[in-house]
Amino acid sequence: MWTSMESPLGPVKVVAHRGTVTAIEFTGPVAGAATAGPRSSMRVAAERATGRPVGDRADDDPLLREAVAQLTGYFDREVKEFDLPLRPDGTLFQQRVWEQLRLVPYGETTSYGEIARRLGMNAGASRAVGAANGRNPVAIVIPCHRVVGSNGVLSGYAGGVERKQALLDLEQHALF
Repeated sequence: MWTSMESPLGPVKVVAHRGTVTAIEFTGPVAGAATAGPRSSMRVAAERATGRPVGDRADDDPLLREAVAQLTGYFDREVKEFDLPLRPDGTLFQQRVWEQLRLVPYGETTSYGEIARRLGMNAGASRAVGAANGRNPVAIVIPCHRVVGSNGVLSGYAGGVERKQALLDLEQHALF
């Protein structure tokens, strides 16, 4: 089942299955970006891109309502830690990377190489970490946006680099 919400960065879909959140994903262009209309080909392609089954829309489901409430609080700079049952689908390595991402504090960043080091790998494994980071199905709650290149440069983000920058800015401004 799923629901959607509007965010300052565009529409977000929240997917749940068997009492856990399995995906949180941006489904369209960044808010304010020009589109060909509400059902533009870019938005339709984004909705189908993951290939994850989502089931029926269930806006009144308690878990989905709680997820939307926490995400709304995050965008309002009131929620800094999420308390949602998660079950992202991924390989064992991806799961280990995503577990490390959840340890990166609100308002801070780390590098792909640092995540590799925490996993007992050398810095050369940063590309593998980056690939796992890019497959994170639970955006924002598993904060893949907090991982940057070793030189501090923003590299890819499944939701778009402009969203990554906006999420980092939101967290930085909430700290001061």
